[in-house]
Amino acid sequence: MGGCKVGLSDVLRILQIVFCALALLIPMFRGKMIHPYGVWCEFVWMFGLVVAVVILVLEKLQLVLILQVCLQHSWDDLKCGLLMLCTLMLLSASIIYAVVFVCSRCFWGVISAIFSFLALIVYAVDAVKSKLKCPKGYLSNGRGILRFSQCWVACIILAAVASAFLGVERMHRLSALVWCILVYSVCLLVSMVIILPHLLKPLNAMLCFALDKLEVIINVVAVVLYISAAVLWILYAYRFYRWTRWWDIWHNRRLDDVNVVSVLTFVNLGLYIADLIWSLLALYKRI
Repeated sequence: MGGCKVGLSDVLRILQIVFCALALLIPMFRGKMIHPYGVWCEFVWMFGLVVAVVILVLEKLQLVLILQVCLQHSWDDLKCGLLMLCTLMLLSASIIYAVVFVCSRCFWGVISAIFSFLALIVYAVDAVKSKLKCPKGYLSNGRGILRFSQCWVACIILAAVASAFLGVERMHRLSALVWCILVYSVCLLVSMVIILPHLLKPLNAMLCFALDKLEVIINVVAVVLYISAAVLWILYAYRFYRWTRWWDIWHNRRLDDVNVVSVLTFVNLGLYIADLIWSLLALYKRI
């Protein structure tokens, strides 16, 4: 691709940058965001902006080959995975921002939500366009999609947990709910870390154990942890809500957050079970 040639991919990339930047700047000019959902939305828009800029610079400066040599990983697979991840993240951010922060009198909130949805559409088109090339690699296929979907769902869970207990001072007394938060956080970090050896082949070569066996162990532990979190969250989160509903003016919103965590906990549990089955089948084929 020539340095001055502008193709469809470049146009899509520029639109991603513009829409993500506008969606991000509008709420930033209105003041510091402290609500967990708002922080998540701003992070997503920033992430989408950075990804679009990095991809555009690497491709226009023809640095892709250097990156492939350093990572020993397919650029098409990496780009496709990033585009699909940004699409998922923008889907959640657009819906959350529209539901939580947009009202009939919130003109600038409506404008920001519109730009977020426009960024989502552009990223979705770009992701489909990239996927149609059928790149063979970890991120653009089932295993990678499952893994970063687990991370994506866990991030929304943590945002919902933070929103549900925003300003609550007695949270430290509920060890069961603290355990749930630890499960969500630890599994998120482990899922993020396990992606690295798949992307960095030199790092994979340095491991003193088989990565496929490690993934089976991690998935078994994650499934057990998520089962415990699902049970404890259902038992104690709603009980805590009943304790606070008479004095907390935001109790209806908090109940919605508790429901979101409950549903997404089972969603992520299903993703980890699917990943466990997939990793067992992959390990069985290699034996």
